[in-house]
Amino acid sequence: MKISRRLVSSSVFAIAFCVIGAGTGFARGAPDTFADLAARLLPSVVNISTTQVQKKDQKSGPQVPHFPEGSPFQDFFKEFFDRQQRDTHKRRATSLGSGFIIDASGYIVTNNHVIAEADEITVTLHDDTKLEAKLIGRDPKTDLALLKVKPKTKLPAVPFGDSDKTRVGDWVVAIGNPFGLGGTVTAGIVSARQRDINSGPYDDFIQTDASINRGNSGGPMFNLEGEVIGINTAIFSPSGGSVGIGFAIPANLARPIIQQLQKYGKPRRGWLGVRIQTVTDEIAQSLGLDAATGALVASLTKGGPAEKYKIKVGDVILKFDGKTVGEMRRLPRIVAETMIGKAVQVEVWRQGMRVRLPVTLGEFPENSAKLAAEMPGAAPEKAPLLELKELGMTLSMLTPELREQFKLNQNADGVVITKIKPAGPAAEKRIPAGAIIRKIGPDQEIVKTPDQVKQKVAQARKDNLDTILVLIEAGGAQRFVALNIAKG
Repeated sequence: MKISRRLVSSSVFAIAFCVIGAGTGFARGAPDTFADLAARLLPSVVNISTTQVQKKDQKSGPQVPHFPEGSPFQDFFKEFFDRQQRDTHKRRATSLGSGFIIDASGYIVTNNHVIAEADEITVTLHDDTKLEAKLIGRDPKTDLALLKVKPKTKLPAVPFGDSDKTRVGDWVVAIGNPFGLGGTVTAGIVSARQRDINSGPYDDFIQTDASINRGNSGGPMFNLEGEVIGINTAIFSPSGGSVGIGFAIPANLARPIIQQLQKYGKPRRGWLGVRIQTVTDEIAQSLGLDAATGALVASLTKGGPAEKYKIKVGDVILKFDGKTVGEMRRLPRIVAETMIGKAVQVEVWRQGMRVRLPVTLGEFPENSAKLAAEMPGAAPEKAPLLELKELGMTLSMLTPELREQFKLNQNADGVVITKIKPAGPAAEKRIPAGAIIRKIGPDQEIVKTPDQVKQKVAQARKDNLDTILVLIEAGGAQRFVALNIAKG
């Protein structure tokens, strides 16, 4: 489910300007009071207001009436409407959020969506001192931003804690600015960890039972030692109000990003150069894996570290730098947190064996989205069609006519699917006509003719396999599909 950065209608996740609120119940072992902790932490939390020019489309603004050339009204009305248009562009929209001080010299952390598209950023300290803030850097992928103010005296800063030590059921305290009311202290417990809410590639949220309200995104979540273990950023809200399911960015994910923003003005992540997909039970069976685990490599970025260090399409990455990749979504975060240029060991499952590969990480190209490796190849002008009933599809070698018909890249290589049989194995997996078969079988051999595909299917059936793994390219993206051949 896609997450939005604003409160929205029923049954969606909503980004809220938020703060942790009190839960309806209290776990055993609750402290007698949070007063001493709150008194110590309140000065480190700030209010953030942003101002943005409310630009209006020229066409939708006031229009000058048309008068005959030389009319005495022409200059008068032109001046009047020009002034009105200038006033329209001066209208400004102001929003409120929260943040917290991490360095006495004036560095402040908040959410990226709090300061997005802001023309001016103002920070209000606990004593109501207002300071103009400069944006040091932002990272939309993790929804983090770093600001800098110039205070006259040192500011009270708070440290990051180890969010990995946070357990479900632990008490947390948060301070923020709900509805622009100023410093507000609330408490709750950790409800869950490692939540994926589909807001970005590095989702690993801490979930809390807290009430989260508009105006407090970017506020800190503290443990009882006064360490920041999360940054409040989102809620689940069917109605726009809190239902006791809130989310915070873990400190261990935020800390390295904040350090990079402070040093470089932008995030610098480790980069492997692979496009991956989930290992399903069917895919695991096709590859001979005992369990559906790891991240399946669907394609390689041309010239990326994975290609350079011999990782192959069809490999299942099981471990990276000694860390187990239990599920696909864990790999992007593990790689992103690894130091650029570090030499690591990558353990992959390849053709029924565990293989260890040495890989040196590159730097993630933040502005590059090219993930597919291109493989040059030629095709004859005409080619016969082959109906493969076991897969429920009709195949052909690539021709210029088929490239034109299905709008295929000129560098695309493989066997093109010209027709899909309704209710067949391919149709069940939603494979479209015009898709290309790149590789097939347990050994993931590259195929260029329909006969090669047919032979691979025949061999799989001879080996009493129920499914066969196929690498499909469609719409410029590659994915693995386990097709049922037992019924063919």
